[in-house]
Amino acid sequence: MNPTLVQGAYIVAGLLFILALNGLSKHESARMGNRYGIAGMAIALTVTVVAAVMGTTDGGPSSGGSGLSGLALILPAMAIAAVIGITLARRVEMTGMPELIAMLHSFVGLAAVLVGWNSSYEKHVAYPTIHDVEVFVGVFIGAVTLTGSVVAYLKLSAKIRSSPLALPAHNALNLFLLAAMAVMTVVYCLTSQDADLTRLLLLAGVTLLALFLGWHLVVSIGGGDMPVVVSMLNSYSGWAAAAAGFLLSNDLLIITGALVGSSGAYLSYIMCTAMNRSFLSVIAGGFGVEAGSAADEGDYGEHREITADDAAGLLADASSVIITPGYGMATAQAQHAVAELTKTLRARDINVRFGIHPVAGRLPGHMNVLLAEAKVPYDVVLEMDEINEDFPATDVVLVIGANDTVNPAAIDQPGSPIAGMPVLQVWEARDVIVFKRSMATGYAGVQNPLFFKDNTRMLFGDAKLRVEEILKAL
Repeated sequence: MNPTLVQGAYIVAGLLFILALNGLSKHESARMGNRYGIAGMAIALTVTVVAAVMGTTDGGPSSGGSGLSGLALILPAMAIAAVIGITLARRVEMTGMPELIAMLHSFVGLAAVLVGWNSSYEKHVAYPTIHDVEVFVGVFIGAVTLTGSVVAYLKLSAKIRSSPLALPAHNALNLFLLAAMAVMTVVYCLTSQDADLTRLLLLAGVTLLALFLGWHLVVSIGGGDMPVVVSMLNSYSGWAAAAAGFLLSNDLLIITGALVGSSGAYLSYIMCTAMNRSFLSVIAGGFGVEAGSAADEGDYGEHREITADDAAGLLADASSVIITPGYGMATAQAQHAVAELTKTLRARDINVRFGIHPVAGRLPGHMNVLLAEAKVPYDVVLEMDEINEDFPATDVVLVIGANDTVNPAAIDQPGSPIAGMPVLQVWEARDVIVFKRSMATGYAGVQNPLFFKDNTRMLFGDAKLRVEEILKAL
């Protein structure tokens, strides 16, 4: 296959990926951005497979191709992967998207490790030292991404505890592992390519170190910071893909990996800034800070309950309403009922808006996607910074399935695990109605003093059913 045609197709695919990122930055253009991404990936896959089978005509690494025998291996593998991907995508609920994304990141990490190991057997390469560094870096980043993503999946799916697990001297341990990786890389590069056993042991050693480091980095991070971790793992997977691209001499894989890696890192930085978290401490598994103390279990008094009919009465008398959704809304699949409630209240000339915390749900943009799916108008969905000053002038706030993102302990309790995290200050409104199944703590394991404030009423039960009851009463 003509190498100019391959590179031209790769440039087109790369441009489509850039357009996809740009489109996904806004609600209105997100669908088109997704289509750009699909088109770019279709071009990339098609051209890469054809070039691998037919070979290129420049005498490069892929010249000669693998013919029908290669195609017989590639197509079944792609078919199996496509069936797995389609099956998972069709079955997953919106509540399970963070877990699915974390698991998909682990596949990227595993692929980078396998590519690195395979490339380590290449002999007589043009630049052996550079090649050896590429192998080690690719395997290291891939292995960290693999186990880190698996731990993130287990935390997000509540299969292991969400609270941070800090081993003794965990900061020093992380630094030691990084230093060991650097030393092993130097030794690997200085070892003769004919010393197969030594090189094999070094590569196996760095793989095991990286697998442990990936586990340790994520297990040391608390549940409240997991949305940032998912975003950061997305960045790791991008760098792992870029490393694999260098090993495979695939320019598009390098470009795509760099795009994913840099955009994921920047998104993580933005989220850390919004949460008043140290970017370094999150990506390095809590390095430089100690885990927050346990939640304050002091006596806040008794909570007060409200019925759906009484909640409807408060809403009917209100002139302004703010809805702050959280992961509980996704779990109850209440977004369509909430959208109908919004429509009903706006028909009564009640000003209804949504306040979205940067880490509402367990994935960046989780709540925005749910509300867009339910056809909630984009112009009433506002970010925390846009709406926080409006709570004192608001009559009623509906907290639907949110907990940590509306917790005043972040402001009032310096020793809390969520201390310093900006929150939606819903308690400043005239009345607050909290939709919850029980008085249990949120994902970060922190008790919420909001539930016991004088202007707060608890509406227990399934959020979807309770919203539907309010609609009937209205």
